[in-house]
Parts: sequence; C-alpha cells; structure tokens
Amino acid sequence: MHNTTALLIELGALILCLGLIGRFAGRVGLSPIPLYLLAGLAFGHGGLVPLDASVDFVAVGAEIGVILLLLLLGLEYSASELVTSLRTQYPSGAVDFVLNATPGAAAALLLGWGPVAAVALAGVTWISSSGVIAKVLTDLGRLGNRETPAVLGVLVIEDLSMALYLPLLTALLAGAGLAGAGFALIVALGTVGIVLYIALRHGHLLSRAVSSDNPEMLLLVVLGLTVLVAGIAQQLQVSAAVGAFLVGIALSGEVAEGAGKLLTPLRDLFAAVFFVFFGLSTAPAAIPPVLVPALLLALVTVVTKVFTGWYAARRVGIGPRGRLRAGGALVARGEFSVVIAGLAVATEPRIGPIATAYVLILVLVGPFAVRWTEPLVRRVRGLVTSTRPPRSKPPPPGYETITESSETPAAN
Repeated sequence: MHNTTALLIELGALILCLGLIGRFAGRVGLSPIPLYLLAGLAFGHGGLVPLDASVDFVAVGAEIGVILLLLLLGLEYSASELVTSLRTQYPSGAVDFVLNATPGAAAALLLGWGPVAAVALAGVTWISSSGVIAKVLTDLGRLGNRETPAVLGVLVIEDLSMALYLPLLTALLAGAGLAGAGFALIVALGTVGIVLYIALRHGHLLSRAVSSDNPEMLLLVVLGLTVLVAGIAQQLQVSAAVGAFLVGIALSGEVAEGAGKLLTPLRDLFAAVFFVFFGLSTAPAAIPPVLVPALLLALVTVVTKVFTGWYAARRVGIGPRGRLRAGGALVARGEFSVVIAGLAVATEPRIGPIATAYVLILVLVGPFAVRWTEPLVRRVRGLVTSTRPPRSKPPPPGYETITESSETPAAN
C-alpha cells in the first residue's frame, strides 16, 4: 500500500510537471523536448529530486512512447508516397546518410568506443527531427514554399531508413555479430517489402477490417494491433519501433486519419514520459565532460545538414536562397536521435551523456537555423564582398598607358 501511494504521488507530480513544462515551451515558442530531457536529468540519480517508486512504471511508459511515436509517424505516410519518395529522392537520402552519419561514427571511433557505438552514434547524428521541423515550418508559414517538398523528401527517406537501421542496430547491440546483423537486415528488408506490397495492393482490405464508426473500438483495435505487432517484432529481433512503424504504413485512408486523431494525445503523453526516462538514465555529472565533443559534433553536423538541404533543393531546381532555407530546416535533431540513443545506452552507457548534450544543443539551435541560415549566409557574403578590393581589369590589347612623364613636353 505504501509503494502504491508513493507511485501515485511521484507519477502525478511528474505528469503535472511535464504539463507545466509543455505550456511554458508553447508560450516561448520552443520545442518541449529539451525541457523534458532536463526534467529527466533533474529527477534521475544524482539529480535534484530522484524518483524511486515510479521508475519501473516510467520505463514501461517509455517503451509505449517509442511505439506510439513510430506508429503515428507511419500513419502520416501512405505506401504509395513512400515508394514515390524512394524513386525520386534516393540520391538526396544517400548524400544525407554519408554527410551526417559519418561524423557520429568518426567521433565514436576517435573516443575509443568501438564499432557498435559508432553505428549507434552515427544514427544519432544522421536522423533529423520530423516533429520539430514540421512544427517550425508550420509556424513560419513555409509549408507552401517551393523548397519544402525537398525537405520533406529527405525526412521521408530518413524515416523509412529507420525500418532498416533499427533492426541492424538492435542485432549489433545484442552481440549478434556481422552474421546476425546481416540476417536482421535481410529480415527487415523482407518485412518492409511485404508490408509495402500488402499496403499497395490490399491496404484497403486491412483498413476496412480495422475500421469502426465507434472511436473507442477504433482506438482499442489499432492500439492493440500495434502493441501486438511491436511485441512480435521485438521477439524476432526486428525492433518493436519498426513493427509499430509498419502498422502505421499498412493503415491508410479514413482509418489512418481517425486513428491519428485519437492516438495523438496518447502519443504526446507517453513520448514526454520517454524523454524523461532517457534523462533519468543519464547522470547529470556525466554531461559536463562531454560538452566540448558534443558541441564540436553539433557544429560539424549543422554544416553537413545545410549541405544536405542545399543538394536536395538543387536537384529539384530551387535557387540559392531556397537551398539555404532547406538546409537550415534540416538542422534540428530530436525524438529519433533519443530513440536510437535509448536503445544503445543499455549496452553502451557512454552514449547517453553525449547524445543528451547533442540533442539539447541542436533541438534548441534547429528553430533558429530555420529562420537565420539564409539571411546569415547572405549577410556574410555581403560583408566579404564589401571588404574585398575591386579587381582591376587588364588594359585592352594595343592600349598604351599614358604616364605623367609622357604628358610633359620634352625640353628643347
């Protein structure tokens, strides 16, 4: 009875605190993700008010949060949209992967953490935050801009790549080795292919089977199906998050729209719990030693994301200013970087502090990068141009320069 009372008090205080944090973030126009992470640091071991009774409950809530994040992400896309993006945007996706995964992998190897940690940190630096980017673009009224489809195309490729990357990372973290990782990748490829085929050919039948005019029944069926598939996927070493993402892709039409509206409040609640739990698993004292590496990594990957957006926008014929706006829009990291780090931290705990610091930096810098990348680069170029001495054109052929001595008549 005493443990239950302590659980209710801690859990109620935590949820109330998250609600107040979310309202404050909305008032000042920030993403609540960094504030949730800071709350987790404050409530974790070594923090201001450590939680004891509710840690296990928060851990389960965090798992549900990851599942709901990926389910809602899958519901945003139809199978035809994903296939179209794969056909048209794969060069941009390849450039995005090379430019932004490489710094994370190199940092892990330079720090001496080994190849598995390199794969995990590469994912942390690779994936942009779809949630933060979509919100900022909406707030700025840029959804109708010509460069926005290029930005969304890169995000779609990243999100679909998670269906292959997460099983690979899960197998490596489980110590399966190269053979096990290769098998997990083959299983993931086959699963994604089957789901896309079913969604394209028979998605309407699946959606009709799940559909219900009763919102309560629709919520229970979709949520139950998602958790069941996520559990089976976890058992098969494919990753629960990938299972949830594939369920979201398979559902389409009115069912996807209705389920999205019903599940969004649950997603927001459990996603907040997930971010807090990730903060709980990181000791605050471990962050100051990694601030400098995290800051350097953030600086490098800001530049690489801007180049990614520039390349993606140039491929579709966007001008220089639009290319810079596209690059600045991709800078933010957030929920999926934390998901990847959360999977890795149990096996490689050193990733937790640097991932926390890295996400905190870029989830704060991201909204400013969207606004200021293009005008800042334009202003720097203007300063360089104004301070550069004018070029002197060479005289045309046959032109003789008249010197002062030649203008003076010769003395008799």
